Amino acid sequence: MNAKEIHPELRLTGRVTHFFFPHFNRFTLKLTAKLSGISKIRLKRKTSFKQETIQRPDGSRLRLCIYTPKEPRENVPGLLWMHGGGYALGVPEEDEGFFEPFIEKTGCVVVAPDYTLSFSKPYPAALEDCYLALLWLRDQATDLGVRDDQIFIGGESAGGGLTAALAIYARAKKEVKIAYMMPIYPMLDDRPTDTNVNNDAPIWNSKSNDVAWQVYLGEYFKQAEIPDTAVPARCKDYCDLPPVCTYVGTIEPFYAETKTLVENLKAAGVPVFFREFPGCFHAFDISCPKSTPAKEARAFLLDCFCYASKHYFKAQGQPQTQG
Repeated sequence: MNAKEIHPELRLTGRVTHFFFPHFNRFTLKLTAKLSGISKIRLKRKTSFKQETIQRPDGSRLRLCIYTPKEPRENVPGLLWMHGGGYALGVPEEDEGFFEPFIEKTGCVVVAPDYTLSFSKPYPAALEDCYLALLWLRDQATDLGVRDDQIFIGGESAGGGLTAALAIYARAKKEVKIAYMMPIYPMLDDRPTDTNVNNDAPIWNSKSNDVAWQVYLGEYFKQAEIPDTAVPARCKDYCDLPPVCTYVGTIEPFYAETKTLVENLKAAGVPVFFREFPGCFHAFDISCPKSTPAKEARAFLLDCFCYASKHYFKAQGQPQTQG
């Protein structure tokens, strides 16, 4: 990739990252997954933090990270947040920078599941974990001070893909209603698009993407028929999905699939808040947090979240409403 295509404030980080770590393969992806537990260590948090474990159907335990304001409030949104990492790596703690501003601004409660990574078990293990956590959030809403008509979901990268998949899955299951979702530069499509083929951008590119999908999909990889809860871009019906906020950089692999998601949602009449950032590669807001695009992206996300907390409600068992 020509460095001139990259936003000026991101070029140095992009150049250094690409030189030392051009892409993931199965070995480096698995190694990074093993090392990602280091992210659990946080010396200082702006919020109150506790952990719970809940039982999976097979008897094993799913760890949940629960974040609340230092001074808890009542009747606030409840946000289920899925971390990124190509479905193969990462822990909930690494995304605290995303949702802590939501808590500070609105008093919301965040539940972040430590979902099963693809090297341990492929699809649908991660999705089933996230859905189990979603049901827990619904059932614990009163004890958490959460409005059960304001259950939100969100995540970045693979977490954004899980966000979209979870919305599709929950719509089909009809057990819990989601009022709003934030799939940030989501990983949605295992098929070739205009931007995920021969993409050599920093942080995440075509080679990394192909490996991650292969591990996540397992026996479904390269099959003609794959569930849309595994590959959300394969969804054919976008009606009755929650209002959406997302953003994406224009030079990253997920640009085309994010644009397609936005277009399909709008065509189905779903409210969408969307911004694209020229010259920005994948996870630019994480790798270059002090850059102008990163600050604008996070401000946009926070503004939309605050709007949603005042306007979007979906009572359990009821159709979508807007205040």
